[in-house]
Amino acid sequence: MAEFTIYHNPKCSKSRETLSILKGRAVDLQIIEYLKTPLSSKTLAGLLAKLPDGAKVLLRKDNRFRELGYNAEDYTTADSVAEILEEHPELMQRPVVVRGSRAVIARPADRVLEILN
Repeated sequence: MAEFTIYHNPKCSKSRETLSILKGRAVDLQIIEYLKTPLSSKTLAGLLAKLPDGAKVLLRKDNRFRELGYNAEDYTTADSVAEILEEHPELMQRPVVVRGSRAVIARPADRVLEILN
């Protein structure tokens, strides 16, 4: 098992920047393109438990979220966030980098440094 995992969207500039930082450090890295390989509810639950800022930060509340008719106030718990992300992985904030029991949403990309040290 790799020391670091990045949940990556190659179309996202922040995700590409973060991946570049990790590759530049030559870390043991697993890259998961979560749009090609959507996360299971179990994986999402584990990921949500590792984020220090709570579950709702993992959910993008952008135009797509609104187009789907969702209300941000309905998605504040780990279970509700996991449920919506399992159905609509495109709503996940990216990139997410995991190292052991810690995870960070690398927006901006240099936030990945928080778990590199």
